Amino acid sequence: MFAGGTARLLVRNDGEAPLELTVEPWADTYQILPGQTCVVVTHSPTGDGSWSGTLRGDEPFQVDHRRDSVTVWANGNCFHLSDLAGNAIDAVDWQCSAQGPDS
Repeated sequence: MFAGGTARLLVRNDGEAPLELTVEPWADTYQILPGQTCVVVTHSPTGDGSWSGTLRGDEPFQVDHRRDSVTVWANGNCFHLSDLAGNAIDAVDWQCSAQGPDS
């Protein structure tokens, strides 16, 4: 059983063109189609559920947005993407010890 914290971030494309989503520090890139929402899920690398943060301490995500793209820095030890119903968008296994039906 996973003892750390889990954080979810919804990223929605309200535009009329595909939006590039990059998840760092893994440099994985995905396309979010117009009207589509992705859920970026990350898990705390520590047992107490705290986060390392990027610009501020104890923050699970940092988001950088540009006109045609968005970069999400996931401050956990792994990440995975799903849709709003919880269906996996990418089946890549980053050896995420917490990944499972409730992740």
